Formats: sequence, C-alpha cells, structure tokens
Amino acid sequence: MKLLFDENLSPKLPHLVATAFPGSQHVREFGLKGKTDEEIWFYAGSNGFAIVSKDKDFYQRSLLYGSPPKCIWLCLGNCTRDDLLALLQRHEPDIRTFETSSESVLILS
Repeated sequence: MKLLFDENLSPKLPHLVATAFPGSQHVREFGLKGKTDEEIWFYAGSNGFAIVSKDKDFYQRSLLYGSPPKCIWLCLGNCTRDDLLALLQRHEPDIRTFETSSESVLILS
C-alpha cells in the first residue's frame, strides 16, 4: 500500500516506512502542500495512495464519500515523529489487511 502523508506529518515519514510501504510519499513531493483537502483527496484517489493524516477532515470525507482513496487517521495528540513511526510499525499488519478490505477508513491510536 502506498501512503500519502498529509502536510501535518513529518516529511521524513515516507522514507522511514519505505521498506514496509514502498512508493509512499509526502504531499509536498507532489506540490500539494497548502492545497485543499479536496485536491489532496483527488490526487490520492487518482494515483493509488491511501491518505495518512492526523486531520479529522480526511476521516470525515472518507465516511462521506467512501474510497478511493482510503484514509488512515492517526489519533494521537501532540507527539513526536518517532511516536508516529512506532504507531505505524505497530499497526503494519492492520494496514496491510486494510489495503484489501472494503473499509474506507482505518483509525490508529
């Protein structure tokens, strides 16, 4: 599963998860930093990405419109990049299962 990390997340995360999730990128790599949620949503859906965000807006959009794209909502308060990386690594099996499930959103906490 290719992950597209929202601008509210560290741009280093895609590199740190590259082994588990090859092809993952940060929105800034595609000129999407500062773009609307709708533009990011369309880009992710058109290019085979799941959106990873701490932003509740993508979670709500996913419930409203379904997928694609799928959405992984990281429900953590203030935390470090290492905390987010640990969360993603801990839930790697769940993310892999989510890729082929009919669900449109995965909530990780």
